[in-house]
Amino acid sequence: MVPDSWPKDETLAALDSSLPTHILLRNPNLRRPSESIIPHIFTSQTPIGCFVQTDSELSISSPEFCFLQLASQLPLPKLIELGYEFCGTYSLPAEIEQQQTGKGFVNRPPLTSKHKLEAFISSMQGVRGYQKARQSLRFIQNNSASPMETKLCILLVLPNRYGGYGFPLPILNKRIGLSKAINRSAYRSKYFCDLFWPDFDLAVEYESNAYHSSSEQIASDSKRRNALVAQGITVITVTSQQLHKDMEFEKLAMQIAQNIHRRFWIRNPEF
Repeated sequence: MVPDSWPKDETLAALDSSLPTHILLRNPNLRRPSESIIPHIFTSQTPIGCFVQTDSELSISSPEFCFLQLASQLPLPKLIELGYEFCGTYSLPAEIEQQQTGKGFVNRPPLTSKHKLEAFISSMQGVRGYQKARQSLRFIQNNSASPMETKLCILLVLPNRYGGYGFPLPILNKRIGLSKAINRSAYRSKYFCDLFWPDFDLAVEYESNAYHSSSEQIASDSKRRNALVAQGITVITVTSQQLHKDMEFEKLAMQIAQNIHRRFWIRNPEF
């Protein structure tokens, strides 16, 4: 819950953070001048699910409450990106983790889900950030496995006015079971597709430069595509170059639009 007193010094010291610590208070008279502690006044009711208790003195915001708090500070596309990370199987790494792994993200179980975010936000009507948080949920999907999958999906589903193409939400990392005949030739019973539109049997796969450039990986990717195509699925691959160059990405979007029977029409003149 939101504390009714300033936290004890030993409680704050236990955080051991080089970044400023933000705390919530009910009473504005409890604020103290501090470079390391940034107080915020929060007088709304805090239903179950706002905080996670770490010990007898300290509670931290749950992922759902943290998302709602950041909704009042982040632009909508950045809030959506954060939602994908919270509901995905990756996290942006601390500096030491990036040095150790050399990767731009680390794998971990999802912090929350779209359903949990929806349920929590619906209980916080009237709280600052509520409207933007609700709006963002229209474009958030579970199970993104990397920051680039997130960016790819967001660019495809956001409305034109935010720089997206307005496509329907795909399923992320959808499990595709292979038939017995294909299973025998592929030596696999299933594959997972990065972005998948089940109504159109369309899979869009992101191929990073880091993990798809070796001869072994190229052969594996080819076998994977062949198996999915044999299963009746259309597979479109996306490279980093396509994702980062406007004209290349527009060509990709046109190809996807054809496969999901969408008219390719940019309605916003400022797109």
